[in-house]
Amino acid sequence: MKAVVQRVKKASVKVQGAEISAINKGVLVFLGVEKGDTLEKAKKLAKKIAQLRIFPSENKEIDLSLERINGEILVVSQFTLCADLSKGNRPSFVNAEDPEKAEKIYLEFINFLKQTGLPVKTGQFRTYMEVNLVNDGPVTIVLEI
Repeated sequence: MKAVVQRVKKASVKVQGAEISAINKGVLVFLGVEKGDTLEKAKKLAKKIAQLRIFPSENKEIDLSLERINGEILVVSQFTLCADLSKGNRPSFVNAEDPEKAEKIYLEFINFLKQTGLPVKTGQFRTYMEVNLVNDGPVTIVLEI
């Protein structure tokens, strides 16, 4: 399971030109579910993201968690994070989980995040989306569990 976590001032998702989700200060999480990923991995990753201390305090550039800043989370599924480019320049997605299984894990990942009490919004699984964001920092963290 792979996640790209970006600290944002705001972020939103559009499907067919209509905005379906938006957040203010918080994190945008792009999530890739790979073959062999489990609900246990999803839970571990959700906990890690919820507790990331990547927001500035008065004294430090990176110190506070989402909870401390009353931040929000926007989760967007992105199977392309599972791309394999070891054999040429055209990505292979053989490492991406079957869409039905991936969606179940993606939805449980979102539930695990919601259980932390943080506000969570989402994109739309298996749909072409436009993602807009104002990166803050920029701060981008790549997590793999």
